[in-house]
Amino acid sequence: MSEKNREGKRTARERLAVEREKQKAGERRRRTLIVTASVVCVLGLAAVIGVVAANAGKDDGRDSAGPVVAPSGAQGKDALAIPVGPDDAKATLTVWEDFRCPACKGFENNYRSTVHELTEAGKLKAEYHLATLIDGNMGGTGSRNAANAAACAQDAGKFPAYHDVLFRNQPPETDDAYADNSALIKLAGKVDGLDTPAFRTCVEDGKHNSWVVKSNEAFQKGGFGGTPTVLFNGKNIYADQSMTPAKLKKMVEEADQG
Repeated sequence: MSEKNREGKRTARERLAVEREKQKAGERRRRTLIVTASVVCVLGLAAVIGVVAANAGKDDGRDSAGPVVAPSGAQGKDALAIPVGPDDAKATLTVWEDFRCPACKGFENNYRSTVHELTEAGKLKAEYHLATLIDGNMGGTGSRNAANAAACAQDAGKFPAYHDVLFRNQPPETDDAYADNSALIKLAGKVDGLDTPAFRTCVEDGKHNSWVVKSNEAFQKGGFGGTPTVLFNGKNIYADQSMTPAKLKKMVEEADQG
């Protein structure tokens, strides 16, 4: 074999050896990348799981944990009704309301003085049920926090006055101002004797939050069209376009005489 042919074969073998070494190096790099990527994915999944686990125990502002604590004197099924007026009244007005609901404020503005007159005269018993419809529709926690604060006022024997203050000072529907407990406590200053350490603690701790959630669940299960829902002796009267405060008063007086 000539020297030229031997040199050509040696060069070819060397080229093949170099190529094989490149292939082996590439394979090693590929395996390294696969392992690294797998580790990154596992770590990423662990990070996601960690975030989920960390947030699982946090209150997002709408969920409530802890025992259901009904306010003092609450009545009815599951103690979800706050009563105003005598238990032996022949007429009962059942009102489902949301403190962020503009229509509820409209109802209160129109009927407040009549309802007060009739409950104070012993002719009407009003039962208030609190819902959080606007929190669900608009987001936020103002409905719930205000309802909790109203339940705290019930504990203090000041529910009717504080209930009225909340509706008189209701923020715009899109403004979740009642989510701020300090705003609710400030409004308590408008009710004589309500702003006490016990009331503040009740509001800030969300003592009745779980009760409010349960009340709203009852509202949802009740199949009502919205808030306010107003029942007179079990009959929906708010849907009656001809209903007026004067007509309600007449109905109550007729029931009282009957």
